[in-house]
Amino acid sequence: MKTLLYDLHLVEDSTIAIITINRPDKLNALNATVLSELSAAFQQANANEKVNGILLTGSGAKSFVAGADISGFAGLSVAEAQTLAENGQQVFNQIAASPKPVLAAVNGFALGGGCELAMACHLRFASENARFGQPEVNLGIMPGYGGTQRLTRLVGLGRALEMMLGAVPITAQRAYEIGLVNQVFSSEDLIENSLKWLHLVAKKAPLAVQYTIEAAHLEGDLANGLAQEAALFGKCFASTDAKEGVEAFLNKRSPKFTGK
Repeated sequence: MKTLLYDLHLVEDSTIAIITINRPDKLNALNATVLSELSAAFQQANANEKVNGILLTGSGAKSFVAGADISGFAGLSVAEAQTLAENGQQVFNQIAASPKPVLAAVNGFALGGGCELAMACHLRFASENARFGQPEVNLGIMPGYGGTQRLTRLVGLGRALEMMLGAVPITAQRAYEIGLVNQVFSSEDLIENSLKWLHLVAKKAPLAVQYTIEAAHLEGDLANGLAQEAALFGKCFASTDAKEGVEAFLNKRSPKFTGK
């Protein structure tokens, strides 16, 4: 891959795929190549039965993803701009739909498309120097990779509009306070703690983790969500892991999950 690094981190019997956007000279800005390679990398990680979780981060100490590569916006027609947004949304939807937990380790700027990419991940851990923002209105445009939808769902309409209309980046601590970020660490401890959390989840029953992620992303009214949750709860009991988990609890021993 030209713009990404792909590594596997093994601890005992769990494996975490580490995907690093590697354009430090461009502050890891998104372009068509990055998006295409992100799609391929997530396909690779999800297809690998040994991979229990995915860590997404950026190279260097300054930036997770500073935004989209604005040079690619010059001269776009209405139709071309809409297609650009739809392509980005497709890749980010693919990340959000991953059956394996996806954690964004935000190690610096997460602006524009970078903030939208972080929000497409299931959780976000940030370094103390991280900055989050949707500054698109400063360029006469608006968020197009899902920002108006995911930010509103994560922090509420008022705070989302404050970020998008004011276009002023917020600190990692403020992002934590409003629920945009799950945890904040020093720059030195960010990756270690992110991997530690993913390896913790890797010890759980894979199908139960997958169904929980799926249920948490359900949209629609409460009645529909509850009905689908109940259906997924029932599916758990078709697995040997459910039997193993219950038996292990009753016999006061640690379960040995197989993902089946």
